[in-house]
This record gives sequence, C-alpha cells and structure tokens, in this order.
Amino acid sequence: MQKIAEHRRVERYDPRKYLITHRPAPCTHGRSRIEDLDETVERAVDWLLKRQSPEGWWWAELESNATITAEHLFLTHILGIGSQELWDEIARQLLEWQNEDGSWSLWYGGPGELSTTVEAYVALKMAGVDPDSPEMRRAREWILRRGGIERARNFTKIWLALLGEWPWEGLPVIPPEVVLLPRWFPINIYKFASWARGTMVPLTIVYAYRPTFPIPKHARIDELFPRGRANADLSLPRKRSAWGRFFTFADKVLRVHEHSRWKPLRKRAIKAAEEWIIARQEADGCWGGIQPAWVYSLIALYVLGHDPEGPILKKGIEGLRRYSIEEEGKFRFQSCISPVWDTALAMIGLQDAGLPRDHPALVKAGKWLLNEQIFVGGDWQVKCKARPGGWAFEFDNDVYPDTDDTAVVLMAILGTDLPKRAKDFALSRGLEWLLGMQSRNGGWGAFDRDNTAAFLREIPFADFGEMIDPPSVDVTAHVVEFLGKMGYRPGFKPLDRALSYIFREQEPDGPWYGRWGVNYIYGTGYVLPALEAVGFPMDDPRVRKAVDWLLSRQNEDGGWGEDVMSYHRRELRGRGPSTASQTAWALLALIAAGGARSEAVKRGIEYLIRTQNDEGTWNEPYFTGTGFPTDFMIRYHLYRHHFPLMALGRYRKAVMGDE
Repeated sequence: MQKIAEHRRVERYDPRKYLITHRPAPCTHGRSRIEDLDETVERAVDWLLKRQSPEGWWWAELESNATITAEHLFLTHILGIGSQELWDEIARQLLEWQNEDGSWSLWYGGPGELSTTVEAYVALKMAGVDPDSPEMRRAREWILRRGGIERARNFTKIWLALLGEWPWEGLPVIPPEVVLLPRWFPINIYKFASWARGTMVPLTIVYAYRPTFPIPKHARIDELFPRGRANADLSLPRKRSAWGRFFTFADKVLRVHEHSRWKPLRKRAIKAAEEWIIARQEADGCWGGIQPAWVYSLIALYVLGHDPEGPILKKGIEGLRRYSIEEEGKFRFQSCISPVWDTALAMIGLQDAGLPRDHPALVKAGKWLLNEQIFVGGDWQVKCKARPGGWAFEFDNDVYPDTDDTAVVLMAILGTDLPKRAKDFALSRGLEWLLGMQSRNGGWGAFDRDNTAAFLREIPFADFGEMIDPPSVDVTAHVVEFLGKMGYRPGFKPLDRALSYIFREQEPDGPWYGRWGVNYIYGTGYVLPALEAVGFPMDDPRVRKAVDWLLSRQNEDGGWGEDVMSYHRRELRGRGPSTASQTAWALLALIAAGGARSEAVKRGIEYLIRTQNDEGTWNEPYFTGTGFPTDFMIRYHLYRHHFPLMALGRYRKAVMGDE
C-alpha cells in the first residue's frame, strides 16, 4: 500500500513581499504583543505554505478509530487479497491504540467502546497475535465484563457473520426488495441519508446471500460468548417508541418472508441493487468517498460473482491505496479523505492572515478548486431540480457533493484573483445549486434536501450513527456567511428563511448545537461570523446571549475546549481541556460580535500565541470533528492549524488595522 501523498514545499513565504504590514492602533496590547502576534502569524503561514502540493491542494490525515483499520483486515481476508506483512502492520497499529484497561475508544481520551474493542480483538487474533498475551487477555476480559459480542452493535455483528463468527439469524432483515420501493412510498432508499443509503443497498445483497468466509480455527472467538455459542442471545435490541415497535413487528414478518421459497421480486431486486451500486462507483474506485459504502459495495459485488481482477472490483481495490497510510511499520486506513475541505479552509486562513488575492499559493489552490466543481447529476436530484454546481469533500465523489464544502469553497475562491470568466461561472452555478438545496424549514442539510424522516432512526438496523441528513445550524451558517460575502442582506427570502431557522435552533441560554464539529462552541463559532457577514446587528439580544455563553465557558488558561460527551451530557456543553481549534472557533465568534478588544479575546489570542509549537503549528490530540455524535468522531489533522490562523488574522485586522 502506498503512503499518503507527501506534502512538498512550493514557495517559501516571504513576509517582505506578500504580508500586509500592520501598525498599532490605539490599544493597550503594547509593541511586544504586536511583535509576538506578527511572528506567530508569519510562522503559521510559512508552515502551511510549505505543505501545499504542486497541484495546489492541501490534504492531511482524517483520523477516526480502530474499527476502520480492523475492518480493512477483514476485507482483505474476504476478498483474498491480504498478506501477513500487511496484517502484521495492522496489528502493530491496533496495539498502539489500545487503552491500558484493554479496550479501544472511539476518540482520543474517550471511554472504551465495546464494538470497537471486539473488532480490534478479532483482527489481532486473525493477524496471529498470541491470545494469551497481556494485551489480548486484557481486551478479552474487558469485553466479557460488558456482555461479550452479544452486546455489540449490528455493524460489528455483520462483519462477524461474514467471518462465520455470528449467525445471520441474529441480525435485522435487510431485504433487497427495498431497492424497488418507489420514491413516493413512505420508506424508500432516498429517505435515508446518503451515507446510510450507500451502505444499505450493498448490504441488502449481502443479506440476501448471507455468505461466510470462515477464519482459521486459531482465530475463532468462542471465548467472547459468555454463555457459549449455542446459548447466545440472538434477539434484537428493543426500541420502546411506537415506530420502534412497528419496525420490530415488521422485522418478524420479513423473517417469515425470508424463510419462504416464494420471493417473486428477489431476482429483480438484486439486479436493481447491483446496477445501482455499479452506477455510483467513482473515478478513483470508491463509493461515496467513505469507507462503509466502499467496503460493502466491494463485498456485495464479490458475492455476486464479480472477479477481483475485473474492471469494477480491481478499480475499487486499487483505489483503497489512496486512503491508506503506512509509516514506521504500521498501517492504518482512513474512513474518508478531505482535500477539498482542507484546501478551502487553508485558503481562507491565508486570506485572513493578510496574503493578497493574487498570491501564487492562493491562485494555484483556487484554480485547482475550480476544476473540482461538479457538473454531473447525483442522488441529490431526487428532491432538488437545480443545475449541478457543488463541490464534494474528496478528490473523487461526484455523486455526492455537499453544501458545506460548496459554501466554504465559494468563500475561498471569492477572495482569490482567478480568471474572471471561470470564477464568475463557478460562483453563479455554485450559488444556484446551494439555493436549490435549501430545505423547507430554511436550513441546509449536508448532502440532501428535506432528508428529515426521523422515524427511520427506529428501524432495528439503526443502532449506530445517524440514518438521516436533516438541516443543521453549522452547515446553514456557512451558507449564510457565503450569501453575506456575496452582498445579500435580510430581505432576500432564502436568507430570511435561513435566519429564522438559525434562531429557532438557538439554545435557551445562547449557544447553537454543532452537528459536524464538537459541539456548541463549533455551532456558535459558525453562527456569529455568518450573522456579521449579512449585516445582522451585533447588539441583538440573541447575539449577546450567545456571546455571554461563550465568555462563561472560557478556561483559566485563556482557551476554550469542549468534551465529545457534551452531545449527551448537558453540563459538559462548552467544557473541556483547551484546544487550538475550539479556542479559535470561540474567538472567531467573539471577534465577529465586536469583541476583538475585550479581555477575553486578548486572553484567547495569548493562549494561541503561547501554545504554538516550534514548527509553527499547534499540537492537538483531541477529536474536534464529528461524523456521528459520539458514535463516530473525527480528528482533522489540519483543524489545529486552519482555524487558529483564521482567528489570529482576523484579530490582527480588527484590533490593529491595515496600513
């Protein structure tokens, strides 16, 4: 497997040529503080410019958890493409991630998680790690204390079923006939979020065939069944809601159907599912640019008889290399990659730092982004009739552009000198697509419009992550900010609807929930800059309430932080060890609200200056990105840099003025 692409230096940052100089405005910070700030910004800019690719993009690791790497081992076993060398590298990586108590976590510093620990344990055993080693013994004991594999989530049990270690009867029914349900039907595949849809369709094929790819005898996991395999509890988790009871009953009916020989639509459904999957393979071989849809699509097509050396599977298997990272004798796999997102945020950070619009790095990045705009159709067209014009998260994911990337990319290219005709066209089509994707409630979801069928969260299959993609405040705020930068103000109907949505979602004490980042600091950190961009009055009581909430959450060291568990524990909202990215989000909000000269902002800026490391960036082991709240957390390795650079740059501009 190849390593992640090396970032090569393109051009050394020369502050004498490109950095806008600043003079002190009347303030109390003193010359030494100005010098510290300038030096911090210059070093951060230099660090970022050194890491731009020759093609123009920025891209760093998107870190998740041990299941993604363990499942890569499972996949290579199923497809017959593994090697002991690769498995040894995976084993070394998994052991490095293990907690002292024997478990594995979903995020840095988080508690051990049962399903993650089960998958890591099985992968290690398959790789040949001695089951009597201290690491394996601690893991086994930890799993058994929590009920063994019977208490693992459905996705883990699906993998175990594929490996012959869990009976298919102990899983919810996922019939392929669901693919045939028309779009007007209350339940159809387009009612689910793009990521759920891309995962479920191939799984319907897998479930229909219920294949097994037995693992060697030495790797079997009898020891993880507390009462033995024969006495395992195969019942599905009970859901107490009315919809939960309905779907539980429906599952029982479907089981009767599965045991019947009469399935008149089965062959047609499987063929439709196969065609649906093949039509959505991307240029680099992936599906949806995400690991779950990708691996299950590979397995489904393999089960249907597609040759691993054939054009479809071969491209899919070879594409895995881009998501693979090998270093120091260890291997890990990324659940997704984020070059478009990383590049757009890098550009905005550099613009905020004072680089002129025609800086070569910005122009090169902007041209690369222009070439990434998507002008082909996708699943989003089921509910949106606008012409294509968005951007996706990854290098290749044309079927699923998303509104968040699109809004941020448009802001990045708006502030960059690019060929006028190409830039105007990109802005026009991007704006048209975004406006077409606005949901009825005024907000924007990430990948689909009006994807709000909340009852689907109650299906037996849904015990991990989110099944739908409803509008969120953070995504909506980015779109609003872009509209503001384009010159739109209240009175423009789409903007008015968006602002109404944002204020309906505000918490009683001031902050906003963060769907795609941790958490209330993230949501609030996006809303206030968006309100400023559209000229919303910063003395509005709702804005001041949000400001007061942020001020009440500042840590003694001057920074801000928020624990992942704030998604479930209200008392942790805005509470946690200070991080560079979360501190920056709070600062961006306070600066936008007119508080650049406040003592709180000064302390926050001093925190960022003080904690910058010798390389010119910031250390941040914490996970501040969100896939599914607490179920799947993400550490973007460039968040620690992009957002502090934005905050420092905007602070300098607000407090010291331009020469």
